[in-house]
Amino acid sequence: MLNVETEGSISMANSNHVVFFDTTLRDGEQSPGCTMHHAEKLRMAHKIAALGVDILEAGFPIASTGDFESVRAIAKEVKGPRITALARAKREDIETAAKAIEPAEKSRIHTFLSTSDLHMAAKLKITREQAIDQIAEMVAFARTFTDDVEFSPEDATRTDPDFLLKVCEVAIQAGATTLNLPDTVGYCLPQDYAAMFRMVLERVPGAKDIVLSAHCHDDLGLAVANSIAAIEVGVRQVECSINGIGERAGNAALEEIAAILMVRKDKLPYTNDIVMTELFSASQMLTQCISFGAAPNKAIVGANAFAHASGIHQHGVLANPLTYEILTPASVGYSGQHIVLGKHSGRRALEHRLNELGHKLSKEELNTVYTRFTELADRKKLIYDQDIVGLLQPVTA
Repeated sequence: MLNVETEGSISMANSNHVVFFDTTLRDGEQSPGCTMHHAEKLRMAHKIAALGVDILEAGFPIASTGDFESVRAIAKEVKGPRITALARAKREDIETAAKAIEPAEKSRIHTFLSTSDLHMAAKLKITREQAIDQIAEMVAFARTFTDDVEFSPEDATRTDPDFLLKVCEVAIQAGATTLNLPDTVGYCLPQDYAAMFRMVLERVPGAKDIVLSAHCHDDLGLAVANSIAAIEVGVRQVECSINGIGERAGNAALEEIAAILMVRKDKLPYTNDIVMTELFSASQMLTQCISFGAAPNKAIVGANAFAHASGIHQHGVLANPLTYEILTPASVGYSGQHIVLGKHSGRRALEHRLNELGHKLSKEELNTVYTRFTELADRKKLIYDQDIVGLLQPVTA
C-alpha cells in the first residue's frame, strides 16, 4: 500500500503547488490518428517523465492486451511520475489496472462512472441509486490495491448539482484521494466550471482534505481557460496532454497551461515542476509518433509560435525581443529561426538574415537586393536561404 502523503502528493486546496497529470498516452492516444504502438508509447512515457509531470496516465489496461502490456512496461521502466491506469467502476477493470501498474514505484488507479442523467439513462441504463452504490463499492475496492485512488464522475459538468455533491461525498467516504470533475464534452464556460468546484469545496465534507482535479475538453476552445479558472478557486491538479491531443477537439494543452503559469505569475502565483525547456522537444517527439503535428499557429509549440513575418514585428523583435514576445523561444526549448522572410518583411529583417549568412552589404547594395527580394516575394510564397543568396549576384561581385 502506498502512503499518499509521504509520496509528496498535494492534498490541500490552500497549497499553491499545481500538480500536472498527463493523459497523452491515455485520452490522447485513444483519439483518431493518435494510436501508438508499444515502443512509441514507452518512448513517449520517458519523455513525459523528463517533462517533470507528477502523474502519468499510461493507458486503459482493460481495453486490449497491447494496452495492458504497454502500461505494465511503463510502470516497470519509467521513473519519476506516479504511474496511473484508467479503469471503469467495474471489478474486472480495476483488477486489471492494479495488475498493470503493480511494478511502479508510485502508482494510482483512476476509476470513473458517468453521473449525468443523460449518460446514466442512455449509456449505462442505471438509476442514480445504483450509481451511488457502484461508486462506493468500486472506489473502496480500488483502495484495496493502492492508497492512491482517483475517482471521476464522467460528464460532471452536466450532472445535476445536488446529485454531484452526493457523488463526491460518497467517493471521498469510500477512499478517493483525488476527485476529478471532468468537463467531458467541453460544455462549460470558465465561470461555470469554477463555480462547480467552489460549490464542492464549500458543501462536500472532506473536499478540502483531498486533491481536486480538472479535466477539460476543448470542444468550444475553452479547455485551457477552464483549467486555469479551476486552479484559481482551489483545484490543484490539472489533467492535460501534449499538443492538446485527445477525444474530439482534444484536451487542455499541457504546454499552454505551463506557459500561462510561468508568464502570468503576477496573477497566478502557483508553483509546479514542469521543465519548460522540454516542451518543444516533447511536442516534436509526439508528432513523430502519431499521424499529425501541432497546427502552425498552435500556441507555444506551433511552427509559427515564435515566427515573425511582418516587417514592423521583425524590426521590433530584432531591436528587443520583448516588443513582440512574452516568452523567449529558448524558454520552451525552441532554437529554430524565428524571422521568416516574405513579402511583408522589411529591410532590417533581410539585412539581419544576410549578416547571419555571412554577407555584409553597404546601404546601396542592400537597397538593390531588397528591391529584388520584394519582386521575388510577390511571386513566391516561401523564401529560402539559397534564394536570398541568389539575389546577391552581381551586387557583391
